[in-house]
Amino acid sequence: MSSGRRRKKHEEHEEPENHERWLVTYADMLTLLMVLFIVMFAMSQVDQKKYNALKTGLAEGFGAESSFTKGTDSILDGEDIDAGPNLIESQVFESLPAEQQQLVKDAVNAAEQQRQQRAAADAEAEANKLKAIQARIERAMARKGYADDIQTTIDARGLVVSLVSRHVVFRPDLASLSPRGQAVVDVLTPVLRGLSNALRIDGHTNQEPVHPRYYATDWDLSAARAVTVLRRLNEVGDIPAGRLSLSAFGHEAPLVDPSKPGSQRVNKRVDIVVLPSTTNESDQVVQQVQDVRTSRQGVDG
Repeated sequence: MSSGRRRKKHEEHEEPENHERWLVTYADMLTLLMVLFIVMFAMSQVDQKKYNALKTGLAEGFGAESSFTKGTDSILDGEDIDAGPNLIESQVFESLPAEQQQLVKDAVNAAEQQRQQRAAADAEAEANKLKAIQARIERAMARKGYADDIQTTIDARGLVVSLVSRHVVFRPDLASLSPRGQAVVDVLTPVLRGLSNALRIDGHTNQEPVHPRYYATDWDLSAARAVTVLRRLNEVGDIPAGRLSLSAFGHEAPLVDPSKPGSQRVNKRVDIVVLPSTTNESDQVVQQVQDVRTSRQGVDG
């Protein structure tokens, strides 16, 4: 009977899921990170004695008595372990023979001279460009009978077109352009729109010791005048807004000496500045080029 009995089927029980297996991966990651930091720390430490021995051995092996490795003890000696590029370049230069040092100096001087010549050439070209724009503006204003309503100068800022107030471009205490002032701006606009230069609008007031009637300060009045001209150039003249910016100077930058008769009518103005398209370094030379031209004209005259 025992043989006839059916053996009970062996049942395999499912092992409970181990919810802590992530700890193994986490521990491996921490171990790798620790090893990484140890290696990085070890690489950051310089054994000066071993480095000097290696340096000396290389120098003697190659017979380079005047080389960089033989010329100085080490760029890592003492407190100069973290020396910057300037110190390294200086030590390399000092390790060269006198003849090579002179060659380096001559090359540096030649490069500097070429750089200055390029800057002067760029400034000369920019001054010629601004001079041509100045002539176009003056011709356009003369054709319409507005030659006396502007003054043009070239200085370190660029070409400055000053809207002066001899014919009431701005009324006292107001920032709105008179009809004649609007006409002056509209005659300027086609010339300015055809340029690629950025334009900066500078607002000014005169030096009368009185408080503006409708504005808190002279700064506010000068800024409002600059905004008026900027908006007309943009909204009526279709000059892109990306080319326009403005500044306000209040009464701090008179065009004419305030002690001179009639200066107050001229000093309340807006300057339209055609900014140079050259680099900043070349911009600083534009005024020098203009000064040289002026002095030459004075000598020739």
